[in-house]
Amino acid sequence: MQSKQIYATYLGGPTIIIEIGGLTFMTDPTLDPEGTFFKLNETMTERKLAGPALYPEKSVDIVLLSHDQHFDNLDGLGRSFLKEVGEVLTTKAGAERLKANSIGLDPHQQRTFTAPSGEKIKVTATPARHGPAGIEKITGDVIGFHIEVDSPDGIQLYITGDTVYYNEIESLSKRIRPDYIFIFAGAARPRGPFNVTMGTNDALDTAAAFPKSILIPVHSEGWSHYTENNTNLREAFQILGIEHQLKVLEPGVLTALSI
Repeated sequence: MQSKQIYATYLGGPTIIIEIGGLTFMTDPTLDPEGTFFKLNETMTERKLAGPALYPEKSVDIVLLSHDQHFDNLDGLGRSFLKEVGEVLTTKAGAERLKANSIGLDPHQQRTFTAPSGEKIKVTATPARHGPAGIEKITGDVIGFHIEVDSPDGIQLYITGDTVYYNEIESLSKRIRPDYIFIFAGAARPRGPFNVTMGTNDALDTAAAFPKSILIPVHSEGWSHYTENNTNLREAFQILGIEHQLKVLEPGVLTALSI
């Protein structure tokens, strides 16, 4: 596999398998079947509306876990799956809870891996805020990830994690140039009349901040607390004439991403 091409398979929810040079990554493992539910509190229950398009058949080397504390980002089977992977990169607090093969990163900290192809792949934690200002004490720590293949034509990816668009993402746009952004969308509203993941406006702001990037929505369908979906995103991007910046993956299909 050449550095100028990667392969992505969208499983559903926030879960993607990404293959680069023979090294396999997975984002936020959610592998439970349709109908699974979890209780936020005594009065609020969220239900999974669709199971994964497939269960991973290949081994996964590295899990990129934006956070461990919410069931729609790490469910029951996903948590068990972590025991089968080589390494889990997540928040410092998450690594303390998960222990074992977990490595905690603060935003801007890095890890470098060598793919079987010989390429060096640098993974850097990126800032994320899981809702409006002041939400951190409720939702907890979250990170995203920037992946960069260390070669002259190396591809770059940005995985937002559960976040809204805010000043740290605008600042990030001045430092990185991702070819693809896996945007955690869906305008999730599990707790009240505010989004804790990107809605359509956030997605449009992200597209404007990264005008040369293609946005791939994930975390946008499959749970009861998502209030927007890929249809909303397609319509909005078309209205503004930037539909070329949006790419929706078909679940369960191995897709080549090229630069």
